[in-house]
Amino acid sequence: MKILVTGGAGFIGSAVCRHLIGDTEHSVVNLDKLTYAASLGSVASIEADPRYRFVRGDILDRAFVTALLREEQPDAIMHLAAESHVDRSIDGPGDFIQTNIVGTYELLEAARAYWSGLDGEKKAGFRFHHISTDEVYGDLPLDDSLFTEETPYAPSSPYSASKAASDHLVMAWHHTYHMPVVLSNCSNNYGPYHFPEKLIPLMILNGLEGKKLPVYGRGENVRDWLYVDDHARALALVATKGEAGRSYNIGGRNERSNLAVVETICDTLDRLSPLADGSSRRDLISFVTDRPGHDLRYAIDASRIESELGWQARETFETGLEKTIRWYLDNRDWWQPIREGRYSGERLGAAASKG
Repeated sequence: MKILVTGGAGFIGSAVCRHLIGDTEHSVVNLDKLTYAASLGSVASIEADPRYRFVRGDILDRAFVTALLREEQPDAIMHLAAESHVDRSIDGPGDFIQTNIVGTYELLEAARAYWSGLDGEKKAGFRFHHISTDEVYGDLPLDDSLFTEETPYAPSSPYSASKAASDHLVMAWHHTYHMPVVLSNCSNNYGPYHFPEKLIPLMILNGLEGKKLPVYGRGENVRDWLYVDDHARALALVATKGEAGRSYNIGGRNERSNLAVVETICDTLDRLSPLADGSSRRDLISFVTDRPGHDLRYAIDASRIESELGWQARETFETGLEKTIRWYLDNRDWWQPIREGRYSGERLGAAASKG
């Protein structure tokens, strides 16, 4: 099976490409624009494989995508290309509207034209898999409630609103044009090759360098954490085994407060790479003004994908986090140029709170 992966040089997209090439018989065409958060280093381990091809291009360019689909004749599209950082969406929502909404529309139209021209089993087996986020559902209280596939959408940030809009577009193309789509919404991912603007890699790298560890508010916000390789396995199942017109929530069943996450990172770093003076990295934690519109809690009910597709998360938060921290300790050559060039750890998303 040949799969076109959009955004395959990003964090989750590269994990999907590595899984498809390393653990399955599928072939991959990786289409990526190579924006600031993308890295070809994240797919360097598979770049020489004959089943893998990288193509630089923009999903907003429908003519380019149309020609690529005609040339490659994929059996499925896994759409991961997106702007994804909430804080950046607060500072500049325009890129999120263009890429996540308009870009998804252009890709859908190119895919619909391609799918319409297919015949027989190839047409019947085609899937357009749209990868989204649990943030489209909005906020949960600190209780036992969980997001299900039937939870109404209530996005809070420009990022989550743009993803909600793209979700609706994808399902509308299924209902209106009978295009065979599948949709997945995931909880917070973490793992190797994660661009260090997100909470876990930022805290790891700041901790390694002995810098302050800024925690929004009082660190009470709760997230369900999903190891990225577990997510990649789930996405491959949805794309190849999922029922057309159906959505699947993917979560790790690993809820932690932001403060608990940072404290666990501190303790793990202290064990694996102690500071020269022997002090605890917990002393580096500082509480800063909260992010505007910061949802209190996200939590996924993953029962559908577990029961229907047989997926289970393999990593607990503790095992996945230790693997992640060890990876950053061993791969300074991947993240050091990012810290010295594209992003050094400065705060993002504070503009609205100042206004």
